[in-house]
Amino acid sequence: MVKQERAVRTRRSLIQAAAEVFAEVGFVPASLGAISQRAGVSNGALHFHFANKSMLAEAVEAEAAETVRRLTEAAQARQRDPLQSVVDATHELMAVLDQDVVVRGGFELAGDIARRTKSPLRKEWQRWVEDSLRRAERGGVLAEGVSWGDAARVIVAATVGLEVLGGRDASWLSQQNVTRFWELLLPRLTGRRDLGASVGSGSRPSTAVPAQARSRLASPER
Repeated sequence: MVKQERAVRTRRSLIQAAAEVFAEVGFVPASLGAISQRAGVSNGALHFHFANKSMLAEAVEAEAAETVRRLTEAAQARQRDPLQSVVDATHELMAVLDQDVVVRGGFELAGDIARRTKSPLRKEWQRWVEDSLRRAERGGVLAEGVSWGDAARVIVAATVGLEVLGGRDASWLSQQNVTRFWELLLPRLTGRRDLGASVGSGSRPSTAVPAQARSRLASPER
């Protein structure tokens, strides 16, 4: 039992360290030696858990995607209004990107064209935004003449842009920046008449997000 717990801790340390290195230098320049050194384990211990760098990158992306999935599911469960749930989830995603290195490293890998592999991470976010906007359109939340597809493309493009810029300058991920984005976009999406129903700053404090992100690392390994 002690050995099993130690193995779980080692694996998590390696994923954390790998995420940090990937976020800092990208996939190709990252070395397994640098990752094992940062995790405080031997190269042999690293290879016991991960046969190569690609498998380690996949593990980082998988954990990041799981965090995004939990985040979006929680936002949807809290909000009956699908558009407001997207607003809330956007704020929470940016807060997690700012404070959770595994999520940040996962998104860095997702945008690394040198890997030549398809990442589930941005697709997971895009799929959820599209599904939410479809429901918003069916529920009459969107203004007349606004299609769910156009709205989803703008939101996904903007949030991915904030994520990329935030990787170099964390101020792009601030609640103020995200709020300004939504304050500009919401009048177009909902129409002036229904604007008061949506809150551009989010319907809950963003400070709740880091605790949720940390719970991923504290939960039992799958």
